[in-house]
Amino acid sequence: MSKAPKAQQGAATAASGSERAPLIIDLALQGGGAHGAFTWGVLDRILEEDWLTIEAISGTSAGAMNAAVLASGFAKGGREGARLALEAFWRKTSEAARFSPFQRSPLDILLGRWTLDNSPLFVAMDMMSRVVSPYSLNPGGSNPLADILTDVIDFEALAAGPIKLFITATNVRTGRGRVFRNAEITPQVLLASACLPTLFQAIEIDGDGYWDGGYSGNPTMTPLIRESNALDTILVQINPVERPGTPTTARDILNRLNEVSFNGVLLKELRMMAMLRKGANPKDGEGARWAGMRVHRITSDRMAELGYSSKLNAEWEFLTMLRAEGRQSAELFYRTHQDDIGKRSTLDLDELTEGV
Repeated sequence: MSKAPKAQQGAATAASGSERAPLIIDLALQGGGAHGAFTWGVLDRILEEDWLTIEAISGTSAGAMNAAVLASGFAKGGREGARLALEAFWRKTSEAARFSPFQRSPLDILLGRWTLDNSPLFVAMDMMSRVVSPYSLNPGGSNPLADILTDVIDFEALAAGPIKLFITATNVRTGRGRVFRNAEITPQVLLASACLPTLFQAIEIDGDGYWDGGYSGNPTMTPLIRESNALDTILVQINPVERPGTPTTARDILNRLNEVSFNGVLLKELRMMAMLRKGANPKDGEGARWAGMRVHRITSDRMAELGYSSKLNAEWEFLTMLRAEGRQSAELFYRTHQDDIGKRSTLDLDELTEGV
């Protein structure tokens, strides 16, 4: 990818028709189980824009898997290779879940609802996960995603590929996030980034156990500032920041608590960026880079309509619906902000400092 210094990354200017001056960008991809298929759609649309070159990707959980699949596919077959690899990953994920005990109830299917809240086996699992350890429920520590990741991702190509990857997992012993880079990434690292401790045993790496990276960075923005030349970062956010009303049922309370927890660290990093922007010294190297980053966000109100249980719904019809929603959201963002990319942030960071 382009190695031009940040100072030379000016605004992208339009040429004739849809042609644009090349611009390098970073991607920040959140986790969220099957909801990561929304990110698949966003990436599929971004890869169609030849003038946007992906310099680096920071990803957590499902965002980490999307990032690794894209980087591997791109290293072997360019943009089209990345798009094909993403589709293969999500299709294999759906096929593996075809005989999963977690299926929608007949009534939910009839009414077109994607929730698993009324699935007897999901309800039983959800209750058991609060009182029974995954070390008892799944003593072998098996995870069907391990074989899928091995089949779809060429880890050697990923390690030598042009896209920088930053994958976050949470060290259980220290409580700190650890960022894994290209040469360190393995199926175990990706499983660690997506390891929910109530469902799966901690993934051991270098003698330490790791849990889901969402607890420490969903995703982590710092390496994009320190190790990438891009000045524009597109955040693909699938965990709603705002949700109307106050939840009152136990399930809704836990769902909202999960969203708040998994957005918390990201919001702190964005808030720091906003505060540095107000008083940054142009000569302050890293501080100036934080302040100068242009941040964009692609999300959808549709994600707020989906609850926690649908993150375990891997039906192909559901995944392709989310993919279509992601493509549509990316298209809307592009049509609205194509002239802003490379010039200014389209995410209002100053709003995050209110009340601080």
